[in-house]
Amino acid sequence: METSFFHKLVGFNPKTMKVRTEILAGVTTFLTMSYILAVNPDILSATGMDKGAVFTATALASAIATLLIAFLAKLPFAQAPGMGLNAFFAFTLVLGMGYSWQTALAAVFAEGIIFIIITVLNIREKVVNCIPLNLRYAMSVGIGMFIAFIGLKNSGIIVDNPATLVALGSFTNVSLVAVIGIILSGVLMAKGVKGALFYTILICTAIGIPMGVTTLPENFSPISIPPSMEPTFMHFDFKSLLNLDMFFIVMLLVFIDLFNTIGTLVGALAKTEMMDEKGNVPRMKEALLADAIGTSVGAVCGTSTVTTYVESAAGIAEGGRSGMTAAVTGGLFLVALLFAPVFLLVPSAATTGALVMVGVFMMDSIRKVEFDDVTETLPVFATILFMVLSYSIAEGMALGMMSYAILKLLTGRYKEVSITLYILTVLLILRYIYY
Repeated sequence: METSFFHKLVGFNPKTMKVRTEILAGVTTFLTMSYILAVNPDILSATGMDKGAVFTATALASAIATLLIAFLAKLPFAQAPGMGLNAFFAFTLVLGMGYSWQTALAAVFAEGIIFIIITVLNIREKVVNCIPLNLRYAMSVGIGMFIAFIGLKNSGIIVDNPATLVALGSFTNVSLVAVIGIILSGVLMAKGVKGALFYTILICTAIGIPMGVTTLPENFSPISIPPSMEPTFMHFDFKSLLNLDMFFIVMLLVFIDLFNTIGTLVGALAKTEMMDEKGNVPRMKEALLADAIGTSVGAVCGTSTVTTYVESAAGIAEGGRSGMTAAVTGGLFLVALLFAPVFLLVPSAATTGALVMVGVFMMDSIRKVEFDDVTETLPVFATILFMVLSYSIAEGMALGMMSYAILKLLTGRYKEVSITLYILTVLLILRYIYY
């Protein structure tokens, strides 16, 4: 009876899954993405938003959205305010274009409502189904490299350089902890240790204490009362949305979140047995609906667009296969509301090993790509390359799909492309022209 209950609730199958594995996967996903609880308030507070309120909104919205993924889609994914989307919110909409943060929140809420509508009407699912199989494999590889790049950047192993754009950073304690994490995670995974990425994060956090990387504050207390969301809760300015510029902004947010979510769902599962022989993600519609509702809830709470996180691949690499993984992650976001000082002890350097190993894990999908046809391989190459170079899953997907449709059309193989993809290509071209 209990088995049937959990299977219906979160898709947990005791014949092929283990509770311990799902729990470790959920914890691993949380640890690899928990940085958002510190970073998001910092970014959005630049707009004048209350930092404490944004922290609570971030944790609560992440928990609700991730639990929706667990119970609606029964998939091992987590959601939180998206990196890049929060920067767009703060530095483009508010500080760049001069809109108030209340208007920006209204735009995010409108985006979420549009998501819900087009998801219910199956429009988003049709967009996913129009993506060619080789591009789906490319998304997996691209996302893996993107995740690894995030880890290397956050730990200072890779830094910006005015002459070459990027370069190796200086040798510091932070980068040393990250290197230890990369080597340790590789050794543990090579030896087949279950929970390798999770243990690596814990060990590196501990190693970071005497090295000054993991900071223990004075009078450290593991428990704190969550700050009130009142300063940001439902603070919308819808009047300022009633102009053509904001219409395009809302649609742009829809595009970015759409491609980010699709790319993450498809890419992270491409390496697993969860996708069918045609490369389709199970319960895609429910996952998209959870993302849409999560975006709306996040705006109500007072944070930028909530989206499916690429770091979910860390938990999937640990063996997470059901909504139980997501439920654990969502539960930890709720716990974080009370134990913020504890989870904030985990420095970004301690998660680098896990992120790099996820990139290694996801590289395997490249073997499934059809390399004999340049009209297939060039779009695959563009997808992978631009996900990393543009620091955006959305841009990599967009350029990959555009190049695929254009190449097929110009080589007389236009019938191999769906009408939906041609329409998307036209819309994407217009987007690049006008923005």
